[in-house]
Amino acid sequence: MMRGCTGRYEVTAFGGERVEAFIPTPLPPVPPIELASCLPRLESAALALGRLDSLSALLPDTTLFLYTYIRKEAVLSSQIEGTQSSLSDLLLFEIEEVPGVPIDDVVEVSNYVAALEHGLLRLKEGFPLSNRLLREIHGVLLAKGRGSDKEPGEFRHSQNWIGGTRPGNARYVPPPHPEVPQCMSDLERFLHDEATPLPMLLQAGLAHVQFETIHPFLDGNGRVGRLLITLLLCHAGVLRQPLLYLSLFFKRHRETYYELLSRVRLTGDWESWLDFFLDGIRQTADGAVETAQRLVSLFQQDRERIMGKGRRASSSLRVHDALKARPVTTIQEICRRSGLSFAAAASAMECLVELKLTRELTGKRRNRLYAYDAYLSILNEGTENP
Repeated sequence: MMRGCTGRYEVTAFGGERVEAFIPTPLPPVPPIELASCLPRLESAALALGRLDSLSALLPDTTLFLYTYIRKEAVLSSQIEGTQSSLSDLLLFEIEEVPGVPIDDVVEVSNYVAALEHGLLRLKEGFPLSNRLLREIHGVLLAKGRGSDKEPGEFRHSQNWIGGTRPGNARYVPPPHPEVPQCMSDLERFLHDEATPLPMLLQAGLAHVQFETIHPFLDGNGRVGRLLITLLLCHAGVLRQPLLYLSLFFKRHRETYYELLSRVRLTGDWESWLDFFLDGIRQTADGAVETAQRLVSLFQQDRERIMGKGRRASSSLRVHDALKARPVTTIQEICRRSGLSFAAAASAMECLVELKLTRELTGKRRNRLYAYDAYLSILNEGTENP
């Protein structure tokens, strides 16, 4: 349905130029979303999310998958913003081993992990999904490194823009900063509006577009906007664990994503955006389930190979368990996680190297680093920078 422009333009002056900034109309859309056209995709997406939510029955330890999956999302979401960091870079950074790693990029990705974990913890504590929480998350996201001078934790106090070198030649100019508090207050009200109930997946899709349209922060809007989707689904109980992230889908379909956001603003075509969004949820949820199944199969195959090592198998299995938790690690970390002595852990790790399950990364005699290559290979899919 074409509703026409979903907001109004306010003409302002910036740098001596005339600028048209867009102020969106509050949600929900008027006239309402045509639910009938969304239902087939909505049902498919909901079924895929149900399969994803039942992963805890498939995985022996969901926290192992969560640890690395959250970090994969952090890498992908940050890559969309232009970082060059990899999953291995982040894992190395977290054990304070960063030879040749672009520090600014890794700090940015590490901040994303911290921001997500902060948001999830606050929700678990019963804190409402609110503008205050979004500002807190933004404060953590920009706490260190690039962007730390861009008003962390505060809605912006100046004009921003998307694309171009200035608002005068930008692809899109969000609302003037005095309008941001009211726009965000309207969005918060929509998130908690029980008078016009919508299926949660549709509400998340609408809220994501509205947040990106408002662009309330000077920096980090894309990352917070993508986090908002996961936080909404966890807060509503649609997901018990934060296992759904759309960054890979958005990265692969970047031009379509931007085109549909623009179409919503210009013509009110929310339905085309929601079709795309629901397809993304279904594909992403199915992909996460497949990844988990592949990892379970890998762990079982590798365990069987280790069992063939006779007397060396017992300590090697304990090292293997530690590697499932941290696929890039040191012998010292293995000792902490397995309870083995340094000598026993080192010997067991050599057993895994002989089996070609792990690889030593440094070539040094001391302070060696080991990687669980097959595990990392599965997780790295999609994070390769083009």
